[in-house]
Amino acid sequence: MLTGSCNCKSITFTVKNVIRSSACHCGQCRKQTGHHWASGLVVDDDLTVSGEVRWYASSDFAKRGFCPDCGSFLFWKMVGEPKMSFSLGAIDGPTGLRLDRHIFTADKGDYYDIADNVPQREN
Repeated sequence: MLTGSCNCKSITFTVKNVIRSSACHCGQCRKQTGHHWASGLVVDDDLTVSGEVRWYASSDFAKRGFCPDCGSFLFWKMVGEPKMSFSLGAIDGPTGLRLDRHIFTADKGDYYDIADNVPQREN
């Protein structure tokens, strides 16, 4: 089991059974985080959240969850899906995970290279 929190600890969460982990290089994730967003994917029933998450509808098909106090970007959820992504950077302590893939690499910033031999998907 993993535990995580926002920067100010107003929101805490626990995760069981991570499905996969990804680094998203899309323009929205880069703007939200200042770089790419590393996340784990979990079935909704394996994620427990305490505290008030504020949601931002970033598109017609997905929303992003963040702490209204400190602004930490914690969650990404596709509308109607029974799974959610959570921020690997918000995990308290080691994750024991490795990235499984890079996604939306066609949109990555020009200021860095992806050189870790993890599979890449352009969209």
